[in-house]
Amino acid sequence: MSGTSDPPQATTPPITLHAPYTTTPSTKTPPSSVASPPAPAPPSPAFLAGTWHVTHSTLPMWSSKRNVTITYTPLEGSSPAKLDDLVEYAPASKPADTTKRSSVRGVDTLAQLPHGSGWAWDWRGKGLLKIASSRWEVLGYGDEEKGNQWVVTYFASTLFTPAGIDIYSRGAGGLRPETVGDIKSALQGLGGEGDGDGGGVVLLAEKLFEVPR
Repeated sequence: MSGTSDPPQATTPPITLHAPYTTTPSTKTPPSSVASPPAPAPPSPAFLAGTWHVTHSTLPMWSSKRNVTITYTPLEGSSPAKLDDLVEYAPASKPADTTKRSSVRGVDTLAQLPHGSGWAWDWRGKGLLKIASSRWEVLGYGDEEKGNQWVVTYFASTLFTPAGIDIYSRGAGGLRPETVGDIKSALQGLGGEGDGDGGGVVLLAEKLFEVPR
């Protein structure tokens, strides 16, 4: 027998997520199951900056879309911190080589919460969507091997959309299946915190679907 061993397999660091600190834009108290802010620290605007590819989601609006990206650009000098928010996507019903994409523009303002500060953002649309607003929150983030990064976001329900979860990948090629599986397991381990209407993260984790790219 040869003494040569197989090369070590690539591994993903353990996935750490927290239950939503916020349930609706007007709620400023954390879920009862959350006693203190988690480690690591919240992601900085610099970490969020750039383009992210939405690889998995529970939001119905993405079920008929593909190549969904979100680009965050920190607005220098703003206090509290603000991000320019650009969402771009193509309809899944169009040919894959169609280059025309639709876009939604808005501004994210860091939510001022007594608990979980730094994790939640209040979005407000631009232009005709200026009257629209919502709150989203980072439940966790991290790195894969070879430099790729991931983010899990939770969106509180609004009058027009249910609560939902998105998984982002920095790389256009998406995340390793093992990473996605670990994220789903971590979500299922958080308990049923959420804002009702199917908003519990455990239930949402079971509804995650892959967004075509």
